Amino acid sequence: MGTPVSVRVTALAVGAVLAVAGCASPTTSSAGTGPAGTLVVATAGEPEALNPVLNYGVDGASLIFDGLVGRDARNQLVPALARELPAVSADGRTVTAKLRDGVLFHDGSPLTAQDVVFTYQAVLDPKVDSTLRSDLDMLASVAAPDPSTVVFTLRHAYAPFLQRLTLGIVPAKALAGQDVNKAEFNRRPVGTGPYRVTSWTPGDRLVLAANEKYWGGRPANSGVVVAFVADDNVRAQRMRAGEFDAAELAPKLAAGFDGLGGYRVQRVPTADYRGVMLPMGNPVTGDPAVRRALNAAVDRAAMVDGLLGGAGEPAFGPVPPTSEFAEPSIVGRSAADPAAATAALDAAGWKPGPDGIRVKDGRPAAFALMYPATDSLRKELALAVTADARKVGIKITPEGLTWDAITPRMKSDAVVMGYGTPYDPDFVTYKLFGSAFAGQGFFNPGFYRSAVADEALRAGRDNADPATRRAAYATFQKQLAADLPWVFLTYLQHTYVVKDGVVGVTPRVEPHEHDVANSLWWNIHTWTRK
Repeated sequence: MGTPVSVRVTALAVGAVLAVAGCASPTTSSAGTGPAGTLVVATAGEPEALNPVLNYGVDGASLIFDGLVGRDARNQLVPALARELPAVSADGRTVTAKLRDGVLFHDGSPLTAQDVVFTYQAVLDPKVDSTLRSDLDMLASVAAPDPSTVVFTLRHAYAPFLQRLTLGIVPAKALAGQDVNKAEFNRRPVGTGPYRVTSWTPGDRLVLAANEKYWGGRPANSGVVVAFVADDNVRAQRMRAGEFDAAELAPKLAAGFDGLGGYRVQRVPTADYRGVMLPMGNPVTGDPAVRRALNAAVDRAAMVDGLLGGAGEPAFGPVPPTSEFAEPSIVGRSAADPAAATAALDAAGWKPGPDGIRVKDGRPAAFALMYPATDSLRKELALAVTADARKVGIKITPEGLTWDAITPRMKSDAVVMGYGTPYDPDFVTYKLFGSAFAGQGFFNPGFYRSAVADEALRAGRDNADPATRRAAYATFQKQLAADLPWVFLTYLQHTYVVKDGVVGVTPRVEPHEHDVANSLWWNIHTWTRK
């Protein structure tokens, strides 16, 4: 799993082990779970709830729900529950969607426009603990003039609004009058997607059965089991034991399957970055000179080659190089530049102490760097940063912890974090670096504040003109590169191992979150096993 956004997931202990079948038969899956035709996939992260209103699968590909629109293999928007892409008015402030006819929820009830209205109103309801509310702060109202029409009225033109319509739609009757935060629906949801939930055993597995009446056509397989295995090494061992048809693995672990008969490694391009979040309130990491020194000291090229096995590229900011909004001027040296690092420290008065650790005003240049203990890649990145920093006189103490232990310390201690989206640059970035979100959970946990960055982020979301938006995001990226609230390290390729007999796998550029949703199995309803 990736980041704190999806770290609603704690390091859950692996529960009951999926049995390895002694031999396959016409009535049992070769993975040893469920009827013939059931596919078993393994991931590190587990959601807290299976409700799109509470942030489950909001970018589509949730397997259980559909949005008004979806994304194809190129991440281009395509109609889903809407029969065509919604129409946008000339002033950009009214968006109208027409629903498909005959769409049914898993319980057999028909989809209506009122379900769409309920879903979006639930997100906007301040009584609902939805992290998506700020994503929709441009939405003034949503209405259903008739059972097949939905009209969104925006406070101002918002260029990527259609991309917000990937949000899964929930049935109003299942949640109306309930406390959405605590509803049983969150564990036993009803959607319109290609699969319906059969059971969910926390810490172990989610069992999905094919939706025989799916509007997009019956799935090619009979169901999916998603195994939750937090520990990277355990997941790799179980994949090697034949328990899974596909598994998400760290790059080095996946590389161990290269050339191994019966398996193939899928390396998927992403917008998913890793970096060190440096809290502004820490007297060491809050010093601009220390941040500049760390940025120069880290050897990104060595990390990509050694830790990722080449499955990635150096990172210098949160807008991926593949984006039309990427600002080329922020790209720096991929190799370490210790001379620049020591010059920054010298100029700011950080002098070498007797043990080689820099000191200023009696304070050593030392701090803790936390990472989730079960994430092998983040551990290796933390150790690499620690070694690079030591060469220029900065002492870092890496600490592998659970997210429960990391969370309360993020205001004062550094963390190896990850985020990233291949969609619009407003997504994630607005909340991750905006002053208004400082200290709100995993958004801006280091309390970064910049009036220039805030203004640029606001201009990027408030203007529909592409040139204006490009200029705004260029300004934002340059300011971030100057302030360095994060030291960005690498963009990843997500690596998966798939059994050779599995047919239909179609990789697409992935966001940071790639657990149950948005993983290699975004189109698993089309997969079969030979």
